[in-house]
Amino acid sequence: MINIVLYEPEIPQNTGNIMRTCIATGSTLHLIKPLGFKLDENSVRRSGVNYIDKCKYFVYENIDDFYSKNNGTFYYFTRYGHKPHTSFDYSNSNENLYFIFGKESTGIPPHLLKPHLDHCMRIPMTADVRALNLSNCVAIVTYEVLRQQNYPNLLFDEPHKSKNYIEDAK
Repeated sequence: MINIVLYEPEIPQNTGNIMRTCIATGSTLHLIKPLGFKLDENSVRRSGVNYIDKCKYFVYENIDDFYSKNNGTFYYFTRYGHKPHTSFDYSNSNENLYFIFGKESTGIPPHLLKPHLDHCMRIPMTADVRALNLSNCVAIVTYEVLRQQNYPNLLFDEPHKSKNYIEDAK
């Protein structure tokens, strides 16, 4: 089970995009308050298009509430991490995996990261950029996990077109 955790997200468009990614990948979204927006805002809906009602998500009052209700392996994304996201084995599709991303402005506070240094990671990038967009990071990591699991329950063909759509095109 892939679980995407947003710690105090601030930008509704990012959360909307992440909701769409969660729906497309069968992942569950966890939102830890305070949120920088209302979940019913038009910008969340616009980013998630008209799929948001299909998103499986939970909202928590704080990080302690989240930890008390979830069990599994927790991974933390931070620009201060030293391991790339590809250095872990996510191949067990029966394991509850939680990928925790911090708020857009400041990330995850150091006091939450310190006890989990062995599971802190960073997506490699040049020195010219401090960090990638949050929704891009979620997509990159989610698809790495799915790649290692051979994309369980995902379609390799577009469901609304013939399998030979390109080959049959005139």
